[in-house]
Amino acid sequence: MRLARHLCLAALLALSAPVPLAAQTTTLSANAEDTSTEAALLIADEVFIQDGSQLVASGNVEALHDGLRLTAARILFDQDSGLLTIEGPIRITDEAGNLLLADAAEMEEGLRNGLLKGARMVMDDQLQLAAVEAQRVDGRYTQLSRVAVTSCQVCGRNATPLWQIRAQRVIHDEEQRQLYFEGAQFRVLDVPILWVPHMRLPDPTLKRARGFLTPSIRSTSLLGSGLRIPYFIPLGDHQDITLTPYLSSETRTLEARYRRAFANGTIELNGAVSKDTLMPDHTRGYLFAEGQFGLRDGFQLDFDVATVSDDAYFNEYDYGPSERLKSGLTLSRARKDDYLQADLLYYETLRASEENDTQPSAMINTMYERRFFPTRTGGELRLGAMLHAHYRRSDLDIDSADDDSVVDGRDMARLSAEASWQRRWTLAGGIRAGVSGHLWADRYAVRDDAASDSEASQLTPGAALELRWPLIRRGAYGERTLLEPVLQYGWVGGERPNIPNDESTRVEFDEANLLSLSRFPAADRHERGRLMAAGLRWLHEAPSGWTAGLTLGRVWRDEPDSDFSRSSGLDSEASDWLIAGGFTNPLGLSISARGLLDDTAQFNKAEARAGWSNARMDLGATYVMLVQDPAEDRDESQAEWGFDGTYRITRHWTGSAEWRYDLADQRLDRTGVGLQYRNECVQVDFSVMRKFASSTNLEPSTDFGLTVALTGFGTTGSAKEYRRTCN
Repeated sequence: MRLARHLCLAALLALSAPVPLAAQTTTLSANAEDTSTEAALLIADEVFIQDGSQLVASGNVEALHDGLRLTAARILFDQDSGLLTIEGPIRITDEAGNLLLADAAEMEEGLRNGLLKGARMVMDDQLQLAAVEAQRVDGRYTQLSRVAVTSCQVCGRNATPLWQIRAQRVIHDEEQRQLYFEGAQFRVLDVPILWVPHMRLPDPTLKRARGFLTPSIRSTSLLGSGLRIPYFIPLGDHQDITLTPYLSSETRTLEARYRRAFANGTIELNGAVSKDTLMPDHTRGYLFAEGQFGLRDGFQLDFDVATVSDDAYFNEYDYGPSERLKSGLTLSRARKDDYLQADLLYYETLRASEENDTQPSAMINTMYERRFFPTRTGGELRLGAMLHAHYRRSDLDIDSADDDSVVDGRDMARLSAEASWQRRWTLAGGIRAGVSGHLWADRYAVRDDAASDSEASQLTPGAALELRWPLIRRGAYGERTLLEPVLQYGWVGGERPNIPNDESTRVEFDEANLLSLSRFPAADRHERGRLMAAGLRWLHEAPSGWTAGLTLGRVWRDEPDSDFSRSSGLDSEASDWLIAGGFTNPLGLSISARGLLDDTAQFNKAEARAGWSNARMDLGATYVMLVQDPAEDRDESQAEWGFDGTYRITRHWTGSAEWRYDLADQRLDRTGVGLQYRNECVQVDFSVMRKFASSTNLEPSTDFGLTVALTGFGTTGSAKEYRRTCN
């Protein structure tokens, strides 16, 4: 009997329960009530029955059963024995996408058991397992004999992969998604490197499996040459721990990371414990802990904890920041018309020039703001309140270093409230006008400061008038240009009480606060008197996709404010000129620059960043310049060039570099290079970093790093985009 291709024989191959062919056909076509086993679907060019109990399908044979898809040249099904004799090439695909290839096979029980000759498995289009034969057991296990395993592209029968694992036997557990090796031998270019009697590896579809992760080699001038071997331990579906021994000639270190996911948040802990020759009589280490939780009524809880055994540990081990540690607990809620945030913070300095006893270590911040839209007056009304307090360990009420700007033991608390109203109109000619009114109320308490009042209060009113004239030009080819002059006249009343400047010590003058009534970063300071600000904004968008922008601005006041430092650009009656600009184009080039230019055409502060990013490269260069400013603890001018980037040399080779140069001291701060090779089965990273001595890095060091990862397993990730092709 011949049937056309795509004829579905709902009558045959009940591959899970051998019953007479005619009965099977009748039952399936009549939708029998026994649905405990799913019948198979067979598609072939030619199907016929021989000897009354053998069904033969040939020509582009395709069988579907219980999530399995089989293709072959010919299938013979013996109804009496329930055996399938399959002639290849055979291709079996499961629901997970794993592929099993064979030359010939004898299968039974719905492809759940059987023997395959010349078998080859391809798992997740990554890992290849070639065997002399493979045996299917219980539909769960695949046992392969005399196996070669690799994720490298193999071209031809006699080609040698870059690396492979030869084993006497490999068992794949589909349920646990694990590969068990017996008599395994690791080879590089077919040269035996390592022999392991028993080994377990995850298959590529498993992302969380207990076992070793990619090791790395690190060599530094301070710690010597060492090896890091991470070991990953999953603790259920929602938490895990990674332990990483780091062993070198100078240190014995255990690194650890713990992660846990909850229904409403996450936590993560990172830490290390060390015994080394740098401080042989001490146990050194650090701990970082952070977490985020969503609470009821829209509240968000965030916390982070950071502590270290000594100031030099991070610099020598390169685990964390080298200047300050911050620990904190934050509760916040943001809604459409109000915002609430409460912080409890703790700081610890690691800088050799600072003492923790004289730095603000404990700090409390609480703020609430709500906005309203009154119908009678129009505009927007905002009401807010803030509580701030910080504490120093020292109780000395004078400055022991003869610097009047800092008192060793000064503690402060401030309660502030603010009410503001603003409204805007559009006038004739497209001019935008706006008015705003402000009222600040502050209460201060100061302790351990002999030169300041212990308590003070102030009520500060303010008002401002703002004019903008946006002029827009549209070109014939789609280009758009905006030219917008802006002008603001403001007034802030009241007198400044005898309260020290302990919060607003670093002032930034930029585009964001050009039209602000107060440019101090905190509410312990307000600008006073009459002031005027003027600026010009230009923006151009070209039809080809590139954009450019420029902002100019300046502030005038009736008298200078002594609480503005020199580098702020605001310490005179007329401020420095604010100049800021940027440029981007579709080719990935971006340039941004900002500076404060004084009346002598000298920059008091400048920064610039240029970047070029595309599919092949990601390059960036930075420049920063700050003038000498004792008010900001800067006894000499500072300037630095920086460069960082990666460049994809070829499809498989990528280079990287980092370079920082201190222009003020005319010396290198750090320099480093890296090189990566990556294909579908291996990733090799090599890096060299040299850190030179500085105020925060007392000991120069050179670090060498080498990591070799065999890709294609679930825990190391895939590299399909780097797959090589065969000619």
